[in-house]
Amino acid sequence: MTNNRSRFILDAVRHELDRQRREELRLSLRNPHAEASQVAEWGMREWCAGLPDDSDLLDPASGRPVRWRRDEGWSSETISPNKDKKD
Repeated sequence: MTNNRSRFILDAVRHELDRQRREELRLSLRNPHAEASQVAEWGMREWCAGLPDDSDLLDPASGRPVRWRRDEGWSSETISPNKDKKD
């Protein structure tokens, strides 16, 4: 009986500590430290500076237009010159 009671208490304490950690995290995310956005901006700049040049990554002329239709999924779409004109 003592073993089960000790196990129950241990599980309850762990559960409560986890709950408190989650709540502290929520509070921290709602009210970030004043310097957090500045540090995030520095990190983003540093990360972007390390990215490779992507100017030749994609050739837009080699693609084809597609459209999502709820009943069909993705399907090819033909572009007509008058498609965007309104009468």
